[in-house]
Amino acid sequence: MRPVYAVYEDVLWREIRDGAMPTSIAVILDGNRRWATLFGFPPEYGHEAGYNKLKEALNWFWEVGVKEVTVYALSTENISRRPKSEVSHLLALSARGLAELAESRDIFEKRVKVKVIGDFSLFSEDLLKAIRLVEQKTASNDDRLLQIALGYGGRDEIVKAVRSIASRVANGELSPDDIDEGVISSSLYTAGSHDPDMIIRTGGEERLSNFLLWQSSYSELVFLDTYWPQFRKIDLYRAIRTFQKRKRRFGS
Repeated sequence: MRPVYAVYEDVLWREIRDGAMPTSIAVILDGNRRWATLFGFPPEYGHEAGYNKLKEALNWFWEVGVKEVTVYALSTENISRRPKSEVSHLLALSARGLAELAESRDIFEKRVKVKVIGDFSLFSEDLLKAIRLVEQKTASNDDRLLQIALGYGGRDEIVKAVRSIASRVANGELSPDDIDEGVISSSLYTAGSHDPDMIIRTGGEERLSNFLLWQSSYSELVFLDTYWPQFRKIDLYRAIRTFQKRKRRFGS
């Protein structure tokens, strides 16, 4: 089927290349475990396949002109509700992936800043060291941004932002009358980044699952039946085509 996909990929690219491209995309990497089960593999195999797919897909995002990518790698609910062995593997895989990013030639050639967002109190010292290393080494990269949501929950993020703002008010640093959308946005994990133009979720589910609840208020949502390890460039192109067909009015 590769020749057929190559032709279809070219057709899709011709359809979208002159249209408005999303510059900020968020992705819910769903379906790794179900993909593994489908082929008779353990869940850990699905997570490894999902990680390898992410490395491949990031280049597709950069190629079409996306400047910011936020990936939902591991939620707070995943950590608290999944088997300990699976969580341990996911955290170890995350540490390995961050270490690879810190040494990736591609990351520095494309000047990608890497930022991890989430509840760091859930992480081991080894994972925290990997986070600090990749963030420090890529801090001066200023062309693209990769945000990795790890141990992340949208409600938890908002709760922490409210606590931070309340503390500033209590200390006399901020007046309640000065609290607006900008103050809240600057108090979130994603401070300094743009709200996503489009959120893609693979795996067939059609919900946000506690991901970027504040930031997604005007994001275009695209749900794909494809499991994440099976995600192809044509799936990205089709998602962008869907995005381009939407009328973005922002409440007007």
